[in-house]
Amino acid sequence: MPPVFAHGALRLYLLALLEAGPKHGYELIKALSDRFGGTYSPSAGTIYPRLGKLEEEGLVATESQGRRTNYRITAAGLAELDSRREELEHVENDIAASVRRLADDLRADIRSNMRGLRADLAATAEAARTAARSADLAGQGRYTSEGQRMLMEAEMLLQAFRDDMRTELRLQTSARPMTPVALETVRTVLDQARVSIRNSQ
Repeated sequence: MPPVFAHGALRLYLLALLEAGPKHGYELIKALSDRFGGTYSPSAGTIYPRLGKLEEEGLVATESQGRRTNYRITAAGLAELDSRREELEHVENDIAASVRRLADDLRADIRSNMRGLRADLAATAEAARTAARSADLAGQGRYTSEGQRMLMEAEMLLQAFRDDMRTELRLQTSARPMTPVALETVRTVLDQARVSIRNSQ
């Protein structure tokens, strides 16, 4: 994936964010994440070195507020920002393009995951129906013990599925925050799974 910010663009955008008033590092990270609709969130290792460089250049000053360090734009920082308004407009356009690109990538990932999940659910439901038919043919005495075995197997399948999906969700959200679209996808697919399992009985 191409970089979200071109060279020097994040530095300029940080100055633009500070123009609205002093902010500490986490507020700047959150403001950037909000601007990207949650599809991109810069790390502290990305933001703080750039803030340090801006401070070295006299474009940003720091103020201690308890345990936090607030950053505010200086007169030199405002002058720099004013002289680069046209470039800032290009940065805004690039951000809008990045948001669209990241959202498209996320939608493609969700569609791919949903297709795989639907196939797994269909295969599991078919296996359950086949097992149920076999048990029906086996006779009542055997059915009780065989039915209990299959119930235990179904519960183990559900537990394995839950563990796999939990791991997958945590891996996905460690890279980027959970979005309303992704949450709704999980809800919809699980509702479909519930219906499929009920219909297999």
